[in-house]
Amino acid sequence: MHDITFNVRPADSTAAEGMHELIRDITLCILFAWMLGLSAHFFRQPLILAYLVAGFAIGPFGLGLVQSQESISVISELGLIFMLFMIGLEIDLKKVVRAGSVILVAAGGQLIGGCLLGFAFFLAIGLSFGGGRFDALYLTVACALSSTVIIVKVLYEKRELDTLPGRLTLGVLVLQDIFAILFLAVQPSLAELQISVLLLSIGRVAALVATAIVLSRYVLPWLFHRIARTPELVLLGALAWCFLIGEIAERLHLSREMGSLVAGVSLSTFPYALDVTAKVTTLRDFFITLFFVAVGMTIPVPNGSVIMLALAIAAFTVVSRVVTTFVPLYLMRQGLRASLLPALNLAQISEFSLVVIQTGIVAGHIRTETASAASFAFVLLAVLSTFVMVRSDQITRAAIRMLKAIGLRDLDHKAEDADDAAGHGAVRRIVILGFFRAASALISEIERQNPELLKQISVIDFNPMVYRTLTDRGMHVVYGDISNVDTLLHAGVGKAEMIILSVPDSLLKGANNERLVRHVRVLNPTAKIVATADLLADVAALYAAGADYVTVTRLSDAEELFSVIDAVECGLLSDKRAELDARLAERREVLP
Repeated sequence: MHDITFNVRPADSTAAEGMHELIRDITLCILFAWMLGLSAHFFRQPLILAYLVAGFAIGPFGLGLVQSQESISVISELGLIFMLFMIGLEIDLKKVVRAGSVILVAAGGQLIGGCLLGFAFFLAIGLSFGGGRFDALYLTVACALSSTVIIVKVLYEKRELDTLPGRLTLGVLVLQDIFAILFLAVQPSLAELQISVLLLSIGRVAALVATAIVLSRYVLPWLFHRIARTPELVLLGALAWCFLIGEIAERLHLSREMGSLVAGVSLSTFPYALDVTAKVTTLRDFFITLFFVAVGMTIPVPNGSVIMLALAIAAFTVVSRVVTTFVPLYLMRQGLRASLLPALNLAQISEFSLVVIQTGIVAGHIRTETASAASFAFVLLAVLSTFVMVRSDQITRAAIRMLKAIGLRDLDHKAEDADDAAGHGAVRRIVILGFFRAASALISEIERQNPELLKQISVIDFNPMVYRTLTDRGMHVVYGDISNVDTLLHAGVGKAEMIILSVPDSLLKGANNERLVRHVRVLNPTAKIVATADLLADVAALYAAGADYVTVTRLSDAEELFSVIDAVECGLLSDKRAELDARLAERREVLP
């Protein structure tokens, strides 16, 4: 037998050592992220905060377990590419087009106002702009963006995504992401930003977007249709698409990160977008975790100047959100509550802001101290904004009282003036407390069957769209919070013959049906009170509180579903659907 000798060159040995070191570093990242993530979960803190702390702990400025700058760079870039790809997948351009003027004006006011105020503020406190350094500009852009991850998570848990303030908040977030895309398009050319360079950058982006759109519209549907039943190929195809467009962007002298974002956006209206998103989610979470851990590893131990700058960034972000979000919405007559809540929801710095800052570090456009201050401000606002959003109803009520005390008028002042002129107006026989989909369907049904009855109904709600729509239809509406006893007294609840509570507990703010029934029963001992119950166990409690009748929506839903099953059994499903389509065509609902 011959002896077989492997001659490994030093370069190959170095590469192998580097690969082993990278694998070890990724292992440490995931291990520490998991351990601190568990702590964040138990203490109800944002997971992103845990990932940043984990990165700081194992990085060069912490325990020093990860020292290799090459490992940190690779981990960060991979996480960044996947994060931007997923952000792009979640940007639905069709929804932006359908958003309406209120969201477009609010988002435009927030972005333009935030950038003007931010640029002036950061220049005033001495940050650089020019000479190859653009600290003021990067912080301006970073502070103009809000955290999609934090906002969507909290609003989902509070069941407020489908409320008017929730829709306004999400609309602003989508347009913020588009703004960030435009900034990333010109970011590589900031050091030599001239009209010709800017036009060249825009031309490159246009070429990249056009390539992605053409391929995603005419090639990918054909391919994905044939592999739709093979999950592994769907996942692999999505990853291949992400890296392909990223590489095309790199060839166009843009960046792979920019390309991954465009790859995601081009797939956002793709027929298989939901399937692709579901398949990539697990990988996304893995690499996003790596990205934030890598960002944490770049955070040095803060000195006094970094802490002061972080506090200034955080304070400016909160104040600028109130000025640039509340003011446009209030001027568009959305009412104090619907103007305040989006401002509170948006009062933090985005994880996308860290992406912007990281690209500035890579390009050498900003100082490490500035990036560290932005990271600390992100952590501070992530904690504070989560606390504020969870308690936004109480905070909003207190703020509305103060704003009214200094002379700001809410949408209810017109109704108060009209009632004063008419001697408080005629008392309505039926009062509907709160207005959501059940009440919208009820009004449409009354309008169809007995329109004269609408003149005897009064609605109490604080949704400005409901207020304007019902007022335009000639109905009596009181703009106010149904959990406030003064609102109930002003609305004439004490003299009504029938009072309907149609909003379930899961959607009520600052009250529940049982408490409302007790309040109403004290104000009006003789009225017939109709309440609604989420749970069967709530029915007895509502009757004990003073309700005369309790509706349980699951019963009517069950009857409808049983009739559908019966129609299928009898071969009459198409007839039943035609009947339903005819009924829907007749309706003129306030809420869609």
